[in-house]
Amino acid sequence: MFEFIDYNRYIYKCLFLIFAGFTLRYVLIICGQRWANTYHHLGSYLLLPIISLVISTIIKDDIALSLGMIGALSIVRFRNPVKSPFELVMFFALVTLGVTAGVSIGLCQNLFFMIVFVLLGIKILDTFLKKFFNLSLFQYSFGDGNISYSLEIEASKDLKILSDHKGLISSYNDKKNFTYNYRLVFKNRNELIKFKNELTNIENINNIR
Repeated sequence: MFEFIDYNRYIYKCLFLIFAGFTLRYVLIICGQRWANTYHHLGSYLLLPIISLVISTIIKDDIALSLGMIGALSIVRFRNPVKSPFELVMFFALVTLGVTAGVSIGLCQNLFFMIVFVLLGIKILDTFLKKFFNLSLFQYSFGDGNISYSLEIEASKDLKILSDHKGLISSYNDKKNFTYNYRLVFKNRNELIKFKNELTNIENINNIR
C-alpha cells in the first residue's frame, strides 16, 4: 500500500497542515481566545491535523483497519473535558482538515481559508458594530476562557451604572447587611482601568476588587 504514496506530495500536505494549525491558533489569539495561547493547544493544533491525515491515508482502502481504528479511537479518546462547544468545534475542524487533505489538498485549503475568514470576520464585524453603533454580536461570559479582566464591586445601594452595564455577569443583594455586589468583565485592561476611574467619584461604593 505504501509504495503507491507520492511522498513529495505527502510531505507538502503535512507542511500545509502544520501551517494551517499554527495559523488557526494564532487567529484565535488575535480574536481574544486566550485559552488557545498555551503549549498544549499549540502542540494539539500542529499535530492533530497531521495525525488525522496519516490515519485517513492508512485506513481508507482497508475495511479491517477502518473497523479496528474506530474501536481504538473509542477507547483512546480525549480524556480531558472540553471547556466549551467552540473548543470542540475547533478540534473537529483540525481533524477535518487532516482527513480532507488526504482526499483533496485543494478542498482542504478552501476549508482552511473559510475557517480563517469566519473567525476574523466575527472579530472585525463585532469591532465595527461597537465603534459605529455601540452594539455587540455576543455577550461576555466569565466561563468562556477568553475573559481575564474583571471587577468585583460592593455598594451600599443599587447603582444603575453597574446594574445596566453591558459587562455585568452577576449581581447579588445582601439584604441583611444592606450591600449590593456586582461582578463585571472587560475585554482588556484599558477598558477595566477606564471604568474603574469613572467609579472613583461615585458615592455609595464601599470597595472595588
